[in-house]
Amino acid sequence: MPKALKPELKPRKSPVQARSSASVEALREATIQVLLAVGKERLTTTRVAQRAGVSVGTLYQYFPNKSSLLQAALRHHLDQVYSAVEQACASTHGAPLLEMADALVDGFLTAKMKRAETSRALYLVSDDVGGAEIAFTQNSRAAKAITAMIESSSEKLKEDPRIVAATLMAAMSGVSRRIIENNPTTPKTAEAMRRELSVMVRAYLAANSAPPS
Repeated sequence: MPKALKPELKPRKSPVQARSSASVEALREATIQVLLAVGKERLTTTRVAQRAGVSVGTLYQYFPNKSSLLQAALRHHLDQVYSAVEQACASTHGAPLLEMADALVDGFLTAKMKRAETSRALYLVSDDVGGAEIAFTQNSRAAKAITAMIESSSEKLKEDPRIVAATLMAAMSGVSRRIIENNPTTPKTAEAMRRELSVMVRAYLAANSAPPS
């Protein structure tokens, strides 16, 4: 039997002009708005095009189907989160480990909770649009930034900084996803998550801190 064809998810073409970039951004944002308004099952390319204020023909110039729209929205969302992680890491190069821990958690959660309902909605469709592969790429990017941050500290770790960085990113991502997916997102929830993640990251780094030579 012939193999089933996988749905095309990647954008058909990349925007090269300001007008094209604006259209793609409008379509990504409209995808989020429609997803939040009617859910994944009722999201259609027609609804997204209408919300974005463009024709369906324009939408199809960039995205072949609704799965590619959702994947683009997820990719953009995660890019914003992990860009914040990179910025937090860069801002604390050379700082004590515990200061790094606080900056890392704050940067990650501030980006994650900026649009918490968007995070939750995208988590719920992630498995349908190759979210694991996207997250793996972004996690690797974040782990690289965390590794560089840790290595810049005068405090050394017992474990390989690359393993510590990967563990930290996996722990923060897993805990935040579970909380956001399963609980209404309120300021109280966000603050509790920030507090508990800070305790966890601080304790892990402190346990890994090597005694001064």
